[in-house]
Amino acid sequence: MDTDVMVGFGGKQAWLAVRDGDPGKVLAALGLRDLGPVHWRAGIDLAHLRDDRVAVTPPLPGARDTSWVLAVGRYLLRPDTVVDVVELSARLGTEVQFFATHRVTETHRWQRAVAVELVRTFGYVGQTGDVTSWHGDPDPAERSAGLPATFTDEDTTVLVSEQDVLRVADGWSLDPSGLDGRPAPGPLRVGAAD
Repeated sequence: MDTDVMVGFGGKQAWLAVRDGDPGKVLAALGLRDLGPVHWRAGIDLAHLRDDRVAVTPPLPGARDTSWVLAVGRYLLRPDTVVDVVELSARLGTEVQFFATHRVTETHRWQRAVAVELVRTFGYVGQTGDVTSWHGDPDPAERSAGLPATFTDEDTTVLVSEQDVLRVADGWSLDPSGLDGRPAPGPLRVGAAD
């Protein structure tokens, strides 16, 4: 697997970014059974096509000169899957971010927990134009993606796209769509929901 290349993702997908994370600990914190290492293409395909699998990257260099472990999979989009970034931050002892985007329904979300505190959450459904969640103040990465400094239902128009989610991910941790074709620092690990 040492000749593997990375495969990007982002569209119609959900993922976590864990600062200075360990892939095995991320799988354990998610309550997933570790199925072991797999080539990037196979792991990303499993994570995209099956709703009971999550692929976890080795540590990757990213924003703020830190490393990030990404955990990706449709499993994180399931209605019965609870993704609590504050709880995961407590379990893993580090910053945890959650991103989700689905261009068909134009549903886009992101969350960030630092030091076991929810710093930011944003959710948007483009089909209806509704902002479904807003907690905390937008930071520079969000403002560059077009978010207003404040939000009130009555007088604020928000328009968010899949590219904006990737832009925020890049500012906070790592844009996973840019991984394509780069040499892999190691294999993915795949976890399964029991």
